[in-house]
Amino acid sequence: MNTPISVSTLNEQIKGILETTFSTIYVEGEVSNLTYHNSGHIYFSVKDSKSTISCVMFRGNAQYLKFRLEVGQKIVISGNITVYTPRGNYQLLCTKIEPSGVGALALAYEQLKTKLQIKGYFDKTIKKELPKYPKNIYVITSNTGAAIEDMKKILATRYPLAKMILLPTLVQGIGAKEDIVKNIKLADNLAKKDDKSLIIVGRGGGSIEDLWAFNEEIVADAIFETNTP
Repeated sequence: MNTPISVSTLNEQIKGILETTFSTIYVEGEVSNLTYHNSGHIYFSVKDSKSTISCVMFRGNAQYLKFRLEVGQKIVISGNITVYTPRGNYQLLCTKIEPSGVGALALAYEQLKTKLQIKGYFDKTIKKELPKYPKNIYVITSNTGAAIEDMKKILATRYPLAKMILLPTLVQGIGAKEDIVKNIKLADNLAKKDDKSLIIVGRGGGSIEDLWAFNEEIVADAIFETNTP
């Protein structure tokens, strides 16, 4: 008779085989059983017509996810298999998730646009009217590069009597969205002194990744909450 092994030993051996064999894998499937936990972790399953597998994306990776997962959404996951030996369960530990057939940033943009539409941000009845002859024009952009030079030329032509006030701002990279929001609020506060001011938020061209700070929800919120057009 063969010598039996313990359940713990069996699970440890299974763990070693699965985690070694499936250390880096790519899986495509449909999202189901989705839970955004208040810890920042995301728990869900992916399935196809025949099978399903449990998945988790821990907060450290979830914080960099550009779009929001939704039930029924088709996604491509990169990650690895992990085994929880006390219960003999295995799951897919996700390090990166992309939507199938469309870029993550493009999907995030559409999701945010829909959200802001529902919140009424694009309602024409609340649109602020621009002053015909602005006194002060607060410009929120980088103080270097072609964008600010173009703005200076255009504003000097269109509004020769207006005073342009530059608020130097990070326009991409870490801290850019926070810096944009900070200066929007600063400009709005400075503009309270008169009713003939306006604010310009902008930058030069670039890839969607370069421009992404301007698509962040906190930037849209800051613009919506201003009293200055």
